[in-house]
Amino acid sequence: MMNRLNGKTAIVTGGARGMGESHVRRFIEEGAQVVLIDRLAEAGDALVKQLGSASRFVQADVTDPSEWARAVEFTESEFGAVDVLVNNAGILVNHHLADASLEDYERTVRVNQVGTFLGMQAVIPSMRRAGRGSIVNIGSTAGLVGFPSCFAYVATKWAVRGMTKAAALELAAHNIRVNAVHPGDVETEMTAKQRSNGEITTEGIALGRFGDAAEITNTVLFLASDESSYITGADLAVDGGFTVS
Repeated sequence: MMNRLNGKTAIVTGGARGMGESHVRRFIEEGAQVVLIDRLAEAGDALVKQLGSASRFVQADVTDPSEWARAVEFTESEFGAVDVLVNNAGILVNHHLADASLEDYERTVRVNQVGTFLGMQAVIPSMRRAGRGSIVNIGSTAGLVGFPSCFAYVATKWAVRGMTKAAALELAAHNIRVNAVHPGDVETEMTAKQRSNGEITTEGIALGRFGDAAEITNTVLFLASDESSYITGADLAVDGGFTVS
């Protein structure tokens, strides 16, 4: 076992599967205590049973401020002050601007953008009391360049970049760092359908392959740890070189 997060308490949203699960598992391997938040009760319960006493599960909706308050209160009661927040929860709806429904647009904004805002806001008091903190917002290459066929998703991921930079400036005085990680195409359940039907391909990826969740986790871990103590407000693309040109 490593100790890059030894003694730290982390909250990871969307932590029951996919990239979120990868983050949770690695954080615990590195010495952290982790509360994972997800709407998937069965998957969340099963994961913490595997991981043991260093993990807890809270079934919650990241778009609800009262549930955020409950999750942070629970985290502090179980493990102490929140040192790390990973805003990983997100949804992807495929649609074009011309035929996007208001319902799909607003639902995407609620989860990807409002959920990130509420998460950052909810942990600020705990991090301020502790005198430190690292917030890692999961963006996307869709927040670095334009993409067709997922209009709302693109809008929210560009918003995550802006919120990250504004929060980094506001919270620096409290020794709270805020950074964004922008994954490229990663082999997760969320993109399985798009990969299988050819909507997502390796074309344009310099390294010629899709990413693995663990490769994203490596960067999230770095930003969560004290190794990145002089980095805040940054955009880190983990995309196999997709956004190079």
